[in-house]
Formats: sequence, C-alpha cells, structure tokens
Amino acid sequence: MAARLKERYQKDVAPQIAREFGITNPMGIPKLEKIVLNMGMGEAIANAKILDTAADELRAITGQKPVITKAKKSIASFKLRQNMPIGVVVTLRGDRMYEFFDRLVSVALPRVRDFRGVSPKAFDGRGNYTIGIREQLIFPEIDFNKVDKLRGMNISIVTTARTDEHARALLKGLGMPFRT
Repeated sequence: MAARLKERYQKDVAPQIAREFGITNPMGIPKLEKIVLNMGMGEAIANAKILDTAADELRAITGQKPVITKAKKSIASFKLRQNMPIGVVVTLRGDRMYEFFDRLVSVALPRVRDFRGVSPKAFDGRGNYTIGIREQLIFPEIDFNKVDKLRGMNISIVTTARTDEHARALLKGLGMPFRT
C-alpha cells in the first residue's frame, strides 16, 4: 500500500509545482529524496548505555533500526576519543519517509508547546530543510512513563529541488506549517 502523502504528491502537489514554476520536464519537479533523523548524544562519552535508550526511542519513532555514529576525531578537551560512540542516526527513504513526514506534520509538530509554525528560513540554499526538535515526547510513539531524560534531535529533509523557493513550495504543498 502506497503512503497517503505520496499519492497526494503525485496527484496534486507535483502538477501544481510544475505549473507554478513552469517546469515542463517531469524529472525536474522537486520531490522528497530522504529524511535523516539524528540524535547527537554528548553525554554518551561518560555513559555509553544512554545510546541504547536513544536508539530504542528512534526505532519507535521511525520504525527502522538506527545506526550508532562514532567520533571521527579525538578531542582532548571533551575527553572524546576517535571511534567512541556519540550518537544515533536513521535515514528514511521511500514509503517510510512519506509516512514519517505525514506523522511529523499532522501529529508531532502540532504537539510542540506554543507552536506557531516552523521557520521559513531554515533552508540551506540547496533546497534542503532542517528542523531542530527539543524533546522526543512530541511523537505519540514514545511512552511518557518510560522516558528517563528529554532528548532533542535534528530532522533534515533532503529534496531534489535546486533552489529554496522550489523546496519551500514542495514542503508547503505537502502540508509543512510554515510561520507567516
């Protein structure tokens, strides 16, 4: 079964973006490429067991097993050695990506305290968008009683758009609530 948001993209959003920007080639229409969720765990230097709980929470949120990332360099002032585990990351593609984006926009973001929309300025200049989330509790998959500590995460939405305007139109069409 195809994701609900993917069908909406193919039926409504893609033709509307093509008309709006005058794109004649269907391969030139921007689309979602991948969504990367990253939890950097600085406190994992002292206690490596924290990564297991963070990985379990990320697995519950995404439905996919996260990869534990390791330090590339040693930094003496942070007591960090090369190849020490310091974070977890998940890359979503295909139907899982559309399902996650749908849940993020329709369920998780409205649960953020004092939510007025996401910043329209968080694009990187190449059509990619990154959101920083302060607490994992906005996702309904996380059981409030089992959380030992609030953890934030970065969510990077990578698109095939070449410009920020095209990416903004794509995300707005898919339902991203931008601040006005």
